[in-house]
Amino acid sequence: MKYKRILLKLSGEALMGEKNYGIDPERLADYAKDIKGIVEKGIEVAIVIGGGNIFRGLAGASNGMDRVQGDYMGMLATIINGLALQSAVEEEGLQTRLLTSIEMKQIAEPFIKRRAVRHLEKGRVVIFGGGTGNPYFTTDTAAVLRAIEINADVILKGTRVDGIYTSDPEKDRKAVKFENITFKEVLNKDLKVMDMTAFTLSEENDLPIIVFDMNKKGNLMKVVLGEKVGTLVNS
Repeated sequence: MKYKRILLKLSGEALMGEKNYGIDPERLADYAKDIKGIVEKGIEVAIVIGGGNIFRGLAGASNGMDRVQGDYMGMLATIINGLALQSAVEEEGLQTRLLTSIEMKQIAEPFIKRRAVRHLEKGRVVIFGGGTGNPYFTTDTAAVLRAIEINADVILKGTRVDGIYTSDPEKDRKAVKFENITFKEVLNKDLKVMDMTAFTLSEENDLPIIVFDMNKKGNLMKVVLGEKVGTLVNS
């Protein structure tokens, strides 16, 4: 195995599937099956999921809503997604734990680093909800922060694009894909991999990021086995 402990970052939009809003049960089931496959290989899996399919704090702020209130609403959206993903993963017969940065004792455990690590060591899939628990921070930042805290080997950023390109491949047919790129090159070329806070935190802690297409079946397994899938960002 290439990696022993991974942190998988999923966007909320990824859960929409072909829908315009909310959660697509089929997409959720596909993700759960892919996650089961790598857990059965002995890989410890932690997941951070966004909430953009339900609510995005920045969008609320642009419509006149208080930014802090909007961000907290976005954090609650990530917990809803976390519950949905937890249910789908458990349908596959795996043990899971949902840990949140905002206490919700009836539905999840509060995030405690040692508890999260112990769950991983016991083979449970750990889902982190609620972002960092603070406004003005994205779930990308939460993903990097949690990955550092649990000593993950890598961040796997599952998207609908198969890596990092010179420009948006969905808009520019001439866009060229990078197989490998350094943190400094990403910054110099102004490529949008993660928000700046998350990206800088990852660089400072020498935590590699792999951006790959999560919607292609089998890709997650290929990444953790060390096959050339997506784009690797490292020092």
